[in-house]
Amino acid sequence: MNERPTEPYDPADPATAGEAPVTPPTPGAPSTPSGQPIISSVPPPASTTPAAPPPVYVAPTAPAVVSTTGDSATPVDPAPFAAFSPEPDRVDRDRATWQTPVQPTPEAWFEPAAAAATVSASTATTSAGSGGGRRRGGGIIVPVFAAALISAMLASSGTYLVLRASGALDQPAAAVSAPIGQTTGVTQPIRIDESSAIIAVAAKVGPAVVRIVTSASANPNDPTATEGIGSGIIYDKNGWILTNRHVVSGSDTLQVELKDGRRFEGKIYGIDTLTDLAIVKIEATDLPTAALGDSSALKVGETTIAIGSPLGTYSNTVTSGILSATGRTIETDTDTINNLLQTDTAINPGNSGGPLLDAGGNVIGINTAIAANANGIGFAIPINIAKPIMEQAVAGQKLARPYLGIRYEMLDVQRAGELHLSVTDGAYIDVTQDASGQAGDAVVPGQPADKAGIKAGDIIVSIEGQAIDTEHPLDSVLTQFAPGRTVTVGLLRNGQKLEVQVTLGTRPADLTP
Repeated sequence: MNERPTEPYDPADPATAGEAPVTPPTPGAPSTPSGQPIISSVPPPASTTPAAPPPVYVAPTAPAVVSTTGDSATPVDPAPFAAFSPEPDRVDRDRATWQTPVQPTPEAWFEPAAAAATVSASTATTSAGSGGGRRRGGGIIVPVFAAALISAMLASSGTYLVLRASGALDQPAAAVSAPIGQTTGVTQPIRIDESSAIIAVAAKVGPAVVRIVTSASANPNDPTATEGIGSGIIYDKNGWILTNRHVVSGSDTLQVELKDGRRFEGKIYGIDTLTDLAIVKIEATDLPTAALGDSSALKVGETTIAIGSPLGTYSNTVTSGILSATGRTIETDTDTINNLLQTDTAINPGNSGGPLLDAGGNVIGINTAIAANANGIGFAIPINIAKPIMEQAVAGQKLARPYLGIRYEMLDVQRAGELHLSVTDGAYIDVTQDASGQAGDAVVPGQPADKAGIKAGDIIVSIEGQAIDTEHPLDSVLTQFAPGRTVTVGLLRNGQKLEVQVTLGTRPADLTP
C-alpha cells in the first residue's frame, strides 16, 4: 500500500482547525511491509515564503479495523469506505500544479469546507507575493486581450473609412417625434422652422396690412347708409394700397386704419377692368410696406399665410395653411374670375383685399373669395396679375389692361377630343356666350386681333414665345404686356403653324371678365 502525504495537525493553523490530531501508531498495530505505519506525517518542503497548505489527500482504502474478543485482538476485514468527490476548485488545482510535486491522482479526494476557504485565501496571498499560478495564467490572458483589442480597433477604423468615403456620415439626422408627454433631444426642424417663419412673417408684414372701413353714403345720418369692412396691403411707402374691387366699389367714403392706430381718409384711385382688384391712395409718407413675390414660381403644398381683419373686428389676424392648387376659376354673383390660387388658409369675411403671403413674407396673392358651402377652400388673385396696374398707379397712369378682341376657350385633353383637334393646349377662338348668355363674334370687328388677320377657328399657341396652356392661360400671359405694345402671336390654323404681329388695345371698362 502506497503512502499518502497528510498535513500535520497544528491547533494554531486555520487550515487544520477542527480536525482531530494524528495519533502515533501503537505497538502491534498493522503496518506496511516496510514496517512503517499506514498514516505518516510528511513535513512540507521548505520555502522562503509561507505556502498555503496543499489539499488533504485521503487513501482510497481504509486501514484495517481491529476487533477485540476478550483479551485477544484479531484483525478483521476492513469495512467498505465511502468516498465523496466534489468538483475540484480551480484555485486549488492551480496551486497544486505549480507549488507541489506531481502526485498520483487518487480515485477520489475530499477537502473540508473550512480548508477550502483557507486555501482560496492563501492562494491569493501566494499569487500576489511569489508569482504563483495566477500570475502565470494572467501572462497568457493579457496578450490575448491585447490582440483582441487591436483587432477591434482596426476593424472599427476600416468601417469608419468606408462610411466616410461613401458620404453616409455626412447625411443630416432625421427628425424624431417624441411621444406625447415625453421630451427628446432631437430637433424637429420642419415644425420649428414653419412656426418660426410664421412668427417672422407676422412681425415683418403685419404693420403694412390695413383695415378699410367703407360707407355707401356721404351723410352719416342717412339711415340707408351701409358700411363695409375689408383689408388691404401697403405696397408703396407713399400711401399706395392694393385691395379688392368689391371692398371699395360703390362706396362714398373710405377710412384706412393702420396697425399702429393711425387713421387716414382714403380715395379710390382706380378699379381694375379685368379682375377683382382696386387701388386706394392715402396721403402719407414713410409707411411700412410689404415685398412682392412671384406667383408664377409657386409650388402646390408650400406654406401660405394670410393677414387681415376677419369679420371686420379682429384686425391683424394671422392664419396659415398651404397652397392647395393654382389656375382655379370660380363663378361669383356678378362675374367670373379666372386663374385663382386656392388655399386652405383660413379666410373669412373681412379678409378680402388682404395679402396671401409665402413663408418669406412676400405677397403672392390678394385674398378675394371663399367657397360658401365648404370649409378650408379660399381663393386669391395671383400677385403677378396685379403688378401691372400697381405700377401704373405709382406712375400716375390710368389703370388699363391689354385687349385682343376675341372670344375663346382654353383647351385640355377632353375638350380637344370633343372638337377633334390635333393639339390639346392653346386658346381656341370660337363663338361663345358672354356673361349675359348672348353669343358674340369670335373675332370682334375692328379690334386688334381682327386687324392682325386672326380668324375664328384659329388656336393661339404662344405669345412672345411663351406657350399657352393650362398653367399659362391666355389672359394671364396677356396681363404682362401694356396696352399699345406689339407682340408676336403664334397660331395653329388648319394644322399649319404661323405667326402674326398684334398691337394690343385697351380693354373696355364695361367688359365683363
